[in-house]
Amino acid sequence: MDVNFAPLRAWDDFFPGSDRFARPDFRDISKWNNRVVSNLLYYQTNYLVVAAMMISVVGFLSPFNMILGGIVVVLVFTGFVWAAHNKDILRRMKKQYPTTFVMVVMLASYFLISMFGGVMVFVFGITFPLLLMFIHASLRLRNLKNKLENKMEGIGLKRTPMGIVLDALEQQEETVSKFADYISKVKE
Repeated sequence: MDVNFAPLRAWDDFFPGSDRFARPDFRDISKWNNRVVSNLLYYQTNYLVVAAMMISVVGFLSPFNMILGGIVVVLVFTGFVWAAHNKDILRRMKKQYPTTFVMVVMLASYFLISMFGGVMVFVFGITFPLLLMFIHASLRLRNLKNKLENKMEGIGLKRTPMGIVLDALEQQEETVSKFADYISKVKE
C-alpha cells in the first residue's frame, strides 16, 4: 500500500474568517459525520502540526509520561480495532457510533494511565489535541477543493495516514463509500 502525505494547507484556509465556520446540524448525524470525515482528511497535516506542537510542549515538561501515554493509547486503540474486527457487536458499535468508540478507547486509556500517575499529561498531551481536531472538523465548512480531494481518497486513488485511521474506524463519506462499492462491483 502506497501512503501519500497530504500537503500542508495554507493557514488562512485552515483558520479563515468566521464566515467559513458554522455550527453543524445536530439533527442530521450523517451530514455532520461527512463534514468531520471530510475535514479530517483534507486538513490532516495541519492537524498533525497543531497536535505535534502541543505534544512537544507536554512532552518537554514530562517526557516519560508522554511516551507512556502515547504507547498506552496506541495499544488500546489497536486492541479495540482488533476486537471490533473479531466481535460483531463491537464492529456495529464502531460503525454506527464512532464517537462513542473513540471515547471508550480514550476512557480505557485514561484508566490505564491513571495507574501510572500520568493523568494530566494524558489530558493535555493526548485528549486536548484530539478534542481540538474534532471541534475544528465539526465547525469548518467544506469547500470544493476539500470535497474533490476526499473523493480521490475515498475511491482509492490516494492513501493517506488519516484515511488509514478512518478506515480502521470504518468511517467514510457516504457518497464516497457508495461510489467505491459501485467501482468494486464493476471490477467483479
